[in-house]
Amino acid sequence: MSSRLFCAAVVALVSAGALSSASAQAEDKSIIVQSTTSTANSGLYDHLLPIFKEKTGVTVNVVAVGTGQAIKNAQNCDGDVLLVHSKASEEKFVADGFGGPRTDLMYNDFVIVGPPADPAGVAGSSDAAAALKRISDANALFASRGDDSGTHKKEKSLWKAAGVDTAAVSGKWYRETGSGMGATLNAGIGMGAYVLTDRATWISFKNKGDYTIAVEGDKALFNQYGVILVNKEKCPSIKADLGQSFIDWLLTGEGQKAIASYNVNGQQLFFPNAPTS
Repeated sequence: MSSRLFCAAVVALVSAGALSSASAQAEDKSIIVQSTTSTANSGLYDHLLPIFKEKTGVTVNVVAVGTGQAIKNAQNCDGDVLLVHSKASEEKFVADGFGGPRTDLMYNDFVIVGPPADPAGVAGSSDAAAALKRISDANALFASRGDDSGTHKKEKSLWKAAGVDTAAVSGKWYRETGSGMGATLNAGIGMGAYVLTDRATWISFKNKGDYTIAVEGDKALFNQYGVILVNKEKCPSIKADLGQSFIDWLLTGEGQKAIASYNVNGQQLFFPNAPTS
């Protein structure tokens, strides 16, 4: 083969490869959402995503981890959309230029569940900090996620409000699992410990045993979720248009109605509260 023919063949192969790659990208109508174990474990995405795909043809792949890890993953450009529940951390993510804007999406609340023996005598309380102080005073077992998730961040703020230094008692009555919500509930119930959990996961959880909600109704237990598009300038590989289409759907009528319609055993798990224009 002459050098001219060889070069022409190489150009043709490169061009074909480029066209194939461009075609594959055009056909790949999928996005990655970095999100929380609570939204996944509750079954919310199993409810929402088929509706969105039927409407748009876009496949949403969810990476369900703790909020802290989800934010790190998004900072590493390993996702197109971030959907988590730690407003201060989300606002820092936006302030640091990794995405934005951040928009309220939905809410529910946290509860503290415990064993029927109630060794700390907190059942029926609506004061989370006071209940945690009683748990500490009684040296009653408490199982923490200990994983920098949104739930763990909330828990730490409640211990701070209670004036309890959990680092000083870690491994004693305060046990850190380093796991997601479902695994922590399993561990906590197994050891007879109190556990802070989001209500959606608790309602969906199938291994409750004889555990019940001990503490609920405190304003400090409010649990807000937010949604953010990852910044394409920081992460050129993200699919900004598809990611934004998913966010727009979640924030407008159909998505908000779909969130509100999701229930387990007749109980609504998430309450949409996206701002209206």
